Amino acid sequence: MIVGKHITKTYGQLEVLKGVDLHIRESEVVSIVGSSGAGKTTLLTILGTLDKASSGEILFNNINITSLSEKKLAAFRNQHIGFVFQFHHLLPEFTALENVCIPAFINKASKKDAEQKALGLLDLLGLKHRAQHKPSELSGGEQQRVAVARALINSPKVIFADEPSGNLDSENARNLHQLFFRLRDELKQTIVVVTHNEALANTADRKLVMKDGLIQS
Repeated sequence: MIVGKHITKTYGQLEVLKGVDLHIRESEVVSIVGSSGAGKTTLLTILGTLDKASSGEILFNNINITSLSEKKLAAFRNQHIGFVFQFHHLLPEFTALENVCIPAFINKASKKDAEQKALGLLDLLGLKHRAQHKPSELSGGEQQRVAVARALINSPKVIFADEPSGNLDSENARNLHQLFFRLRDELKQTIVVVTHNEALANTADRKLVMKDGLIQS
């Protein structure tokens, strides 16, 4: 589904990615591991269109997204890609339901349709009873599951997750990891996750090991 061809990224004289080639299949969980500074997060943000490669190509279902204009790229990102970060980035003044709905509103969904789908996702993630609670009233694990629901609201082709369990205790981290595999099995979701959590990395369908700006294995 996703093919990266010789992706490089430089910041001034610093070469962070040195020609990464990779492929990601539909409906698989792929982990990306490596020491700090290996280029994991840089690769993830480029694959997720949040940053641009210095050179190389990214094909997404045979669409060369590296050639899209900023406007088309923003629309593509909203419709096809979901993000989950280490910190949930929920807006504190809005309820869980409202936070989940935001990407759908950006995608011009009606309030009724967005809320109906958001409630369905919160129900799937065991949070329907918390829909009207604000982030400050939710536990860390609940906040991260709301962030997952938000990532899923536009039915993206892929979810990119950057250290999603890095801010959670061991039990909530384990629950979040199990959730990723449920999403793969039940929704046929594709998930690419950067992680230092060995348990998650080793149970993924594939583990990519990065070192010095390249995929080693």
